[in-house]
Amino acid sequence: MKSIIQKISEENRKNEQAEAAAIKAEINNPRTSNDRRSFLKRAALGGVALGGLMHLSIEDTIAQTTQNVQRSSAPSDLKITDMRVALTNVLGGTAIIRIDTNQGIYGLGEVRDGADPRYALMLKSRILGLNPCNVEMIFKIIKQFGFHGRQGGGVCGVEMALWDLTGKAYGVPAWQLLGGRYRDKVRLYADTPEGKSEEEQIARIKYRVEDQGYTWLKMDLSINDLKGIPDTVVNGKFWDGATGQYDMRSYMGYGNTKHPFTQVQITDKGLAEMCKNIEDVRGHVGYEIPICTDHYGHFDLNNGIRLGKALEKYRLAWMEDIVSWEYIDQWKFCQMHLRPRCLQEKTFTC
Repeated sequence: MKSIIQKISEENRKNEQAEAAAIKAEINNPRTSNDRRSFLKRAALGGVALGGLMHLSIEDTIAQTTQNVQRSSAPSDLKITDMRVALTNVLGGTAIIRIDTNQGIYGLGEVRDGADPRYALMLKSRILGLNPCNVEMIFKIIKQFGFHGRQGGGVCGVEMALWDLTGKAYGVPAWQLLGGRYRDKVRLYADTPEGKSEEEQIARIKYRVEDQGYTWLKMDLSINDLKGIPDTVVNGKFWDGATGQYDMRSYMGYGNTKHPFTQVQITDKGLAEMCKNIEDVRGHVGYEIPICTDHYGHFDLNNGIRLGKALEKYRLAWMEDIVSWEYIDQWKFCQMHLRPRCLQEKTFTC
């Protein structure tokens, strides 16, 4: 047994010597940053050399000398060194950014679906060298380069990654940094894309409710559903027959024109078709499961009110973005004409 212990001790000593040599070589390397060099020197003074005297392994030495120390990082010395991006296939391309630091920890953020990753990458030069834990200060530097919708994806993605980094630096979850836990459970709803057929739609709903266990659903209710059905929209042929930004089939192209300026109107036949879509969904899920809708298309306020009244009997939980968000007066008008009781009960569902 004694010979085995001696053998292990000798191996540990050799490993420590090799580790010390590697640290020394990195310190002497002119390409090593000053922050990294300072960290290595502090690590050596903090007990790595002591481990050689005690004949402990390098892992045991570090564990012993730092057992009462936050080992995630040294937050005050953190610096942003890089930003990189990975483009996923989610919803046609969703970018995930990674912000790296001089201490090896990193933060992740999402540049939301369909947004160009350059919205985030253009901010790289403005945050390099800054301490990622100063989230508020950095946000105020970059917020001027964001906007609503997908144009805000870059700024939001960077802020998300900074909170992730700060949580890792201090060893706490991000919610603790943002004021602490408010509740233990959050009810989720699932976006349920439309199927190409009734059978496919039923299968998707079944997957959400039975397999995944969601108790709340949201789905698109778009005037694109009326494509190819005669006399369901006014001015539809202009969009449907053109290409490029006027292609009604592409929400990223059709969406380049603001709501009031497409001159698209929904006919009574069109309203009946859209109601049938919701009625079919209600027939599949019943009334115990709340349903909400979005992605209607770019039409004006009057058509939004007509659609809301037509769908009233199906008891939707909410109708999301009937008109564009910046038209505050139109939202107020919508509230008064769609559901007057909302104002009395102080509940807003349209």
